[in-house]
Amino acid sequence: MNKPEKAAREPLFHIAKRNGIAWWKAWIIRGVAIIASLIVCALIIVLLTKQNPLEVYGAMIKGSFGSQRKFWALLQNLAMLLCISLAVTPAFKMKFWNLGAEGQVLFGGLCSMVLMFEIGDRLPNAVLILAMLIASILGGVLWALIPAVFKAKWNTNESLFTLMMNYVAIQLVSFAIMVWVPSGSSVMGVVNASTKAGWLPDLFGKKYLINILIVAILTVVMFVYLRFSKHGYELAVVGESENTARYIGINVKKVIIRTMILSGAVCGLAGFLLVSGTNHTISKDLAGGNGFTAIMVSWLAKFNPLLMVITSFLIVFLQRGAGEIATNFNLNTSIADILTGIIIFFIIGCEFFINYQIKSTKSGKEGK
Repeated sequence: MNKPEKAAREPLFHIAKRNGIAWWKAWIIRGVAIIASLIVCALIIVLLTKQNPLEVYGAMIKGSFGSQRKFWALLQNLAMLLCISLAVTPAFKMKFWNLGAEGQVLFGGLCSMVLMFEIGDRLPNAVLILAMLIASILGGVLWALIPAVFKAKWNTNESLFTLMMNYVAIQLVSFAIMVWVPSGSSVMGVVNASTKAGWLPDLFGKKYLINILIVAILTVVMFVYLRFSKHGYELAVVGESENTARYIGINVKKVIIRTMILSGAVCGLAGFLLVSGTNHTISKDLAGGNGFTAIMVSWLAKFNPLLMVITSFLIVFLQRGAGEIATNFNLNTSIADILTGIIIFFIIGCEFFINYQIKSTKSGKEGK
């Protein structure tokens, strides 16, 4: 006798991808996620530190807006993170996973520092700054072009290749510092502090204003480029399907190389701004990890340069607030990092509910 077939049991719930969601509903979900994260952080603060959560949150706000100096530092950090996020966005939209922004910024900054250190006293400042800008952009382009060519010609793994280039750039900077600072301290002080050769000038008495304005203009230009230009359309099509792109006549290899040239150029610009407009020196930590943080900023903003302003602000605000918490309450920096991580975790997690929905099955009974 044949055994009866077992009936399949339908699950009570299943996950389905949303066809679309109104923008205001998406922001409500994000708002709820932020509130939930603050509640969880408050519980952790009380359990681990016995501090008043409201005072801790007040310190976070003070870390960014407590003084004019802190506010301008916030804007500077926001501008640099946003600049690097803009750099990786075209590649990510094309589904070229560029993990080498850290190295591209670093190598671009190194190109600036070579000119600033070696010939800073031989050229007029305006000519020197222009030469540094060009050198940084070309350096960033070179560092991005190498993995792009290998990807286009031989289909190498761009994630591993660009990640490897980061470490090569770090070692080059370490070698340069060893040559420039023979004492072996591995720390390079401020360059041309007396002459300010190669330093971007202050604008209206504000040290970082030029950096902020350049990045603001770049944000608008990148938005127009991605949304309305032919090149922006082509890289979006390549990101959706390379086969479709080839079918409609798009040269995929050309798009890959062109897009990575753009990404490298913007990373090089970021390196120039950090060397010439912010630090006036170089170290292997020049980018400060923003090359990797930019990935999260770009992804959360759905590759929209205008929305990246908001996501960049949120990340920088949390980072500066975490430092203020550790200082004001004499806490281990790990506590501040835990709070920041929880908030970011909730923000990232809420994207699941924006893109997917949990549906209940009409009946959980056995059926065919």
